[in-house]
Amino acid sequence: MRFNKRLFAVWVILAALTTGYLWIDHAAGSTPRSRAVVTSSVVVIALIKVRIIFREFMEVRNAPVLLCRLTDAWVVIVAVALLGCYFVGMKFR
Repeated sequence: MRFNKRLFAVWVILAALTTGYLWIDHAAGSTPRSRAVVTSSVVVIALIKVRIIFREFMEVRNAPVLLCRLTDAWVVIVAVALLGCYFVGMKFR
């Protein structure tokens, strides 16, 4: 079994992002503004993790440029949809 430094570094980054989310969640209060910050942060962190997983574990890094751009576009579209629905829903609540 061979030790892969790149995958270990990616794993450390993913773990750090998860730890960052936990810190943000713990440090935030319960005001509506802080809930919006926490929710937005969670969505952004999750989508960063999704992009890293696409690139490193689903081998998109070595794929044709079109597939790389399509996966990046998917991440952006999902981010806009999730955050848009969240903030529009906050206005109607």
